[in-house]
Amino acid sequence: MKIAVLDDYTNDALALADWSGLGDVTIYNDTLTDPAALQARLLPYEAICVMRERTPLPAALLQALPNLRLVVTTGPRNASIDLAAAKACGITLCGTESRKTTTSELAVLMMLALNRRLMPEVAGLNAGGWQTGLGRDLAGLRLGLVGLGNIGAQMAAFGRAFGMEVSAWSTNLTAAHCDDFGVTRADSLQDLMATSDVVSVHLVLSDRSRGLINAAAFAAMKPGAVFLNTSRAAIHDTAALLAGLHRGQPAMAGIDVFDAEPLPADDQIRDKGLIASGRLLLTPHLGYTTEATFRLFYEQTVEALHAFKSGIPIRVLA
Repeated sequence: MKIAVLDDYTNDALALADWSGLGDVTIYNDTLTDPAALQARLLPYEAICVMRERTPLPAALLQALPNLRLVVTTGPRNASIDLAAAKACGITLCGTESRKTTTSELAVLMMLALNRRLMPEVAGLNAGGWQTGLGRDLAGLRLGLVGLGNIGAQMAAFGRAFGMEVSAWSTNLTAAHCDDFGVTRADSLQDLMATSDVVSVHLVLSDRSRGLINAAAFAAMKPGAVFLNTSRAAIHDTAALLAGLHRGQPAMAGIDVFDAEPLPADDQIRDKGLIASGRLLLTPHLGYTTEATFRLFYEQTVEALHAFKSGIPIRVLA
């Protein structure tokens, strides 16, 4: 088979799995956003391996790739692939498993770094200075979770380990589910935003969650509060976040996900003043980018390719 492996930013795909015996494998380290250029690149391939949602595969693109017979996505689902169009085109879709702890670990790292002023203190030390301000203890603060699914539940456990009170809210969250994790249920999003010292978003992007964290939500945040989003960028309003940061609501923010990825050099969220002050921490979508996770992704991608060649597709996406 002619196989394309897309969006291998760190050039690790070949090192993390054995691709031998599959055919002609081409690795791409960049992301093409121009539809015509992407179509031209993918036209020769019978199999395409995609990394999460870095390159969307909409109906128009799938229909323009007559050679394509197989798509393997890392992770068990991929909202950026038109599943119905793939089925109509006779394209088999397979997914891999995913590890479940990486995003919560990153969110905790960002929470610690912002509250302890890690970035400005490191920058000051590297510039020849010494201590420039005081950090904030997590113990005794309230962690507010927007969403209490698998990752939100992990965050609740981390928060309690640091001595934090933990509350949560989402549209369908019940008090009974909160009780299972030792979490207080907030009455509303506004209540959660107004009473939490750290707010961390852990929702799946959907019509209900898109734009959920808006100007009114940021305006409700208490003095000194920190906002974290390691989920999906579209859940918060970026312009409202930046306006809120400039007036101190939130006081600080850590963002790992962006409306356009890779993040353009001129994107509005690259606010030099906020970043230099240590009040805005941006990371390049690191929530799932760990060696163990990518080894699992690529090894199971290779398994899916071999199985397809043998006529036994695995982990077929419906």
